[in-house]
Amino acid sequence: MAIDLSYSPDVESLIERTRAFTRDHVLPIEDANAGDIAVAGGDDIRVKLQQAARDAGVFAPHAPIEYGGHGLNMSDRAPVFEEAGYSLFGPTALNIAAPDEGNVHMLAHIANPEQKEQYLAPLAAGDVRSAFAMTEPAPGAGADPSALTTRAVKADGGWRINGHKWFITGADGAGFFIIFARTAGEPGDRGGATMFLTPADAPGIRVGRHIDTLDKSMLGGHCEVFFEDLLVPDSAVLGEVDRGFEYAQVRLGPARMTHVMRWLGAARRGHDIAVDYVAQREAFGAKLGDLGMVQQMVADNEIDIAATRALLTRACWELDQGDKAANSTAIAKTFAAEAIFRIVDRSVQMCGGMGVSGDLPLARLSREVRPFRVYDGPSEVHRWAIAKRVVGAAKRARRES
Repeated sequence: MAIDLSYSPDVESLIERTRAFTRDHVLPIEDANAGDIAVAGGDDIRVKLQQAARDAGVFAPHAPIEYGGHGLNMSDRAPVFEEAGYSLFGPTALNIAAPDEGNVHMLAHIANPEQKEQYLAPLAAGDVRSAFAMTEPAPGAGADPSALTTRAVKADGGWRINGHKWFITGADGAGFFIIFARTAGEPGDRGGATMFLTPADAPGIRVGRHIDTLDKSMLGGHCEVFFEDLLVPDSAVLGEVDRGFEYAQVRLGPARMTHVMRWLGAARRGHDIAVDYVAQREAFGAKLGDLGMVQQMVADNEIDIAATRALLTRACWELDQGDKAANSTAIAKTFAAEAIFRIVDRSVQMCGGMGVSGDLPLARLSREVRPFRVYDGPSEVHRWAIAKRVVGAAKRARRES
């Protein structure tokens, strides 16, 4: 089998332009605001950054061409998203931040023409933001989506939705919601979920408090959201009724990989800062970078970066082949979430007191990447799923032998 890891000239050009745009235009704004998107101006700075990205020709690399994007597949997105992720504000600037990026991907694959016109087109253009409302307080849906408790009941001409969500990224200021609700069965059942599209200003939607989290770079916060007798028409159903769990996989696998891409960029920045620091800082009669213990940390960072890219490349290739890639995305996500934190943590260690100070961005990078081991499925849940598939295959093989 021939293996070609090169990119087309168009993609190479987009990578270079994204690198220059992120470092020259976006990083100074992030640094001036300590990586806090709300302090930087919230939606006002988003609009300005996204216009600058359009002017630079790097806006919406993932969106379908017919909606103004570059139409990149998963494999080609990886290096572009990584370069954008070099700044915590870079994904927002390119309109590839969570949850909007994942919602663009899902709507492009599942929405009907009318829904694409109403929701996908303005989202891809950056005219609105969106939110994906699935996670609930205990005992509701979280790492186990089958625990879904939010209920949608058939009503005249539509559906009436009631439920309580939380940790809904981007909810404050979103233009519309994708709501994950149970339409059949009971909590714990694997099926019976449906996705609904609705404008955020519909009566019956209430955005509550911002849940205070380690990360500060995601626009619109991580919020509690209440659906109180929200009435939506039949046309609000995304895809088909009771197929929500199936459709969620269209979004979740690719979204996990784009998280890897973006946060790998952030980890690379931390590594670059640390290497520059130890190359010039003198201690114990030598440059820090000439000391064996520091060299081991540099080497381990390089190994984690390379291994993360390799696992990401494999998972994206499978996704581009039309495979669900459940195992490869779980492996890549679990390894990357932990490797990315290790990279930033070692970078902090190499820089000593400077690493934990506000004089370098390493402390905020550490806070930003730590939640990845929880977001989009905790590492422990992915490990359980990986092991379950492997052991299940072994049991089937014994039965068939």
